[in-house]
Amino acid sequence: MRFRKFKPNKAGIRSIMKLPTVGKEVGRITNRIADAAGSNGGDFRTDLEEGRKRWRGAVIGDYDFPKSGGREGSRRNLLRGLDGAHGE
Repeated sequence: MRFRKFKPNKAGIRSIMKLPTVGKEVGRITNRIADAAGSNGGDFRTDLEEGRKRWRGAVIGDYDFPKSGGREGSRRNLLRGLDGAHGE
């Protein structure tokens, strides 16, 4: 039995990645990460944008930089936010 090489339908994937429902989900997950990262007193913000090929979500921060412990504290809180956003 011979197997054929898998070829993804790139146009189909691209069309799905631009759906408004996908944008809402990307926004929901991005907000959960920012909330979890900021739960330790940091001030993280989000940015959601529909790009040419897909939705893009970003967590930006820490805007309370000195209070959170500088660069290392901001990094620690963001990583903690990524860990804390998994469960529901």
